[in-house]
Amino acid sequence: MAMHVSPDAPAFIHAAAGAILLLHIAGGTVGLVSGAVAMATRKGGRLHRAAGNVFFAAMLVMAGLGGAAAPFMQKAQWTNTVAGFFTAYLVASAWMTVRRRPGEVGLYEKAAALLPTGIALTGLTLAATSFGTEAFGGFAAVYVFAGVAALAATCDLRMIARGGLTGTPRLARHVWRISLGFFIASGSFFYGQRDVLPQLIGETPLPTALAFAPLVLMIFWLIRIRLPRRSKQPRPARLPVS
Repeated sequence: MAMHVSPDAPAFIHAAAGAILLLHIAGGTVGLVSGAVAMATRKGGRLHRAAGNVFFAAMLVMAGLGGAAAPFMQKAQWTNTVAGFFTAYLVASAWMTVRRRPGEVGLYEKAAALLPTGIALTGLTLAATSFGTEAFGGFAAVYVFAGVAALAATCDLRMIARGGLTGTPRLARHVWRISLGFFIASGSFFYGQRDVLPQLIGETPLPTALAFAPLVLMIFWLIRIRLPRRSKQPRPARLPVS
């Protein structure tokens, strides 16, 4: 990520661009580490909650700055703007899901649903206006985000209509959103920035494994939370031997 700044620009503009780049990288690094800790630790435990809060803040910094700065890069990357803001939405909505009490919904959820709805409509508009032209294929990444955004918006509207979620649906909403946001971040680094990795690592399957690890863990936890828990039955008391 390198912002386009004219050499004749004032010094404070260059300093601001450098600060944005530094914060973006720092947020991504902290997000990857804290996300891995949150995924690996016991769900609901103190360490999991602490790592999740750090992940939430770091991802908002990384995704928000990345999305806002993408149009000002040497080659404007509007797809990264969509990816950045959608990632921030996923992480924020996942975090808010567990912050809300079960069966509760508020103004945030209603306002946040506008973002995935807007992304879905943008993708539909681009597909309709560019269909049959050479530009149609150039928006492939936007169509993918638009499809997932349409799913997220539908889930938001259903949750709002129901007045909130409880039990397994509430946990599932948190898991798939936080994991998908984590996957976008890991994929952006281990694929998008693969050239910055040491050659010894970049030429191995490790970056691919790390990039897709959040998706694998997402599937695992979605299955795990839907499995019936074994109830611990008290052991029958032994009768004295006569």
